[in-house]
Amino acid sequence: MRKVIHYKTRSHWLLVLRSQNLHSKMAAIDATSGYDRVKEVKEFDESKIGVKGLSDAGITSIPQFFVHDPKTLSDLKPSSKYTAATLPTIDLSDINSVTHRAKIVEQINLAAKTWGFFQVINHGVPVSVLDETLKAVKAFHDQPHEVKAKYYKREEGKGVMYASNNDLYRTKAASWHDSLQVWMGPQRSEAEEIPEMCRNEVVAWDFHATKVGETVMELLSEGLGLEAGKFKELTFSDARVIVGHCYPYCPQPDLTVGITSHTDPGIVTVLLQNHVPGLQVRHQNEWVDVKPVPGGLVINIGDLLQIISNGEYKSVQHRVLANSWKESRISIVMFLNQGKWKEDGYCGPLPELLSSEKPPVYRNFTVQEYVENFYSKGLDSKSLIEKITIKKHN
Repeated sequence: MRKVIHYKTRSHWLLVLRSQNLHSKMAAIDATSGYDRVKEVKEFDESKIGVKGLSDAGITSIPQFFVHDPKTLSDLKPSSKYTAATLPTIDLSDINSVTHRAKIVEQINLAAKTWGFFQVINHGVPVSVLDETLKAVKAFHDQPHEVKAKYYKREEGKGVMYASNNDLYRTKAASWHDSLQVWMGPQRSEAEEIPEMCRNEVVAWDFHATKVGETVMELLSEGLGLEAGKFKELTFSDARVIVGHCYPYCPQPDLTVGITSHTDPGIVTVLLQNHVPGLQVRHQNEWVDVKPVPGGLVINIGDLLQIISNGEYKSVQHRVLANSWKESRISIVMFLNQGKWKEDGYCGPLPELLSSEKPPVYRNFTVQEYVENFYSKGLDSKSLIEKITIKKHN
């Protein structure tokens, strides 16, 4: 029977940082003996230690509430059928050339329809900015937990929040990552709220990532036969949040995940990642490894854009494997979402994309439905899309 470290009180969570001997003393405790998951999760959360703190302490067994079900664990492996090169990589240079732009629009349109994911290179962001952003976010996560603790809280949807697993209390099994979340719009976090050691870099990244995101959205809009500025007009980049994930070394990567399989709820996501692998995308019923491309950024389609495009573009499942490297995986995600909804409070497929030949695939829904669907459960895949899909009757 597998043994784990079983922490009975909050003080045990804190002591793990100070004593390597704690594991040997407690490893004999049976995980199935009087296990209270709710209590353990609460004590872990209140300790503000994060998985980085556990990893830094040198534990060799992960707490039980991080262990995922056998079905999830059964296919946790690198891809075999596909290679990282299969993921479309699109060169954005010469984007202002009429000839080249048409080709780029075609490439992005195809990638958004078939993969829902692609990488962009020559996107205009200096490599020095990419490196400095990654370095700054890593530096934040590398601080002692006592220093980071003052930012640790659970107030989603605004300001600055550092926490382990944003869905910790809503999910069946926790994942092996910590996150620093900074809202940049529509209500921008005050500069002094952002940790000083990464403040300038986060503010700069908001500018650069938004610019890349808006460029990609222009191309996606043109791919649907719309004006280049249509998505910006619809405020698709006004609601923005930057999330700096840290996936530290995990002693039992075969028992948990970095982030569970899910689709992103918004419009478009811009991802900057370091060289430590782990990201996988679901394509044709296979998990495909996404190998980091030097200087590249990963773009993916969110659920809302799939709905708005009436199913032309696809949001796709993706996940991150638990990190078996001694070095932390760092990924910095910019989620771009709709800032203003229609006056009636509803959203749905764009009327310009509908016709008798292409009737709506999805019904209109309210912003309340959208928000409640995301915050009422753990990360999942396309649950909103499933709820609003119009059923065909023969």
